[in-house]
Amino acid sequence: MKYKYIFLDLDGTLTDSKEGILNCIKYALSKFGIEENDNNKLMKYAGPPLYVSFTTFNGFDDEKAKKAIEYYRERFATIGIFENRAYDGAEELLQKLTAAGRILVLATSKPLIYAEQIVKKYRLRPYLKFISGAELDGTRDSKTEVIEYAIEKTKITDRSKIIMVGDRRQDILAAKECGIASCGVRFGYAEKGELENAGADYIADDFDELYKILIQ
Repeated sequence: MKYKYIFLDLDGTLTDSKEGILNCIKYALSKFGIEENDNNKLMKYAGPPLYVSFTTFNGFDDEKAKKAIEYYRERFATIGIFENRAYDGAEELLQKLTAAGRILVLATSKPLIYAEQIVKKYRLRPYLKFISGAELDGTRDSKTEVIEYAIEKTKITDRSKIIMVGDRRQDILAAKECGIASCGVRFGYAEKGELENAGADYIADDFDELYKILIQ
């Protein structure tokens, strides 16, 4: 098999969490007197770490960005986490990959405490050998750190056997930084041309196409 270890992003790759993310972004921004109800404009927040989003898109300084994250999580922890759903076909994909002998690892920028709850709720946890995510204190706040942590903890020595699957440029660029292959998925939150411009090794339009790529 070409790729034995499949690293998977969560938001926009296995689950459609757009509603929860956008509502929590709106809630956080409203605390600073910023009202933005155009979801198309807010989609850029779906993918990057929150700190990066608030500093880049809103020009917040360190203190303000951290406060915005607190507001975001204030709503997310009780409401936003459940404004979510597993994509149709996500569980079936994980079943098929597991049956084919692939080892599946979740690699998400979402805080680990939330990621664990989500994959458990949508019955995806049994297929995952390990979950790597951020910590609430800011530890592993980049996708590169998330991937490196997963590689370390799963004791993978041959990086040529790993492929990272995700829907945003951060997934693709982090995979390159870690020296592993990447596959972008178009059914997530990427803008047109984003995955191509990031240099994804493969791009899949749906789960069937993704399976064919991963089963090489």
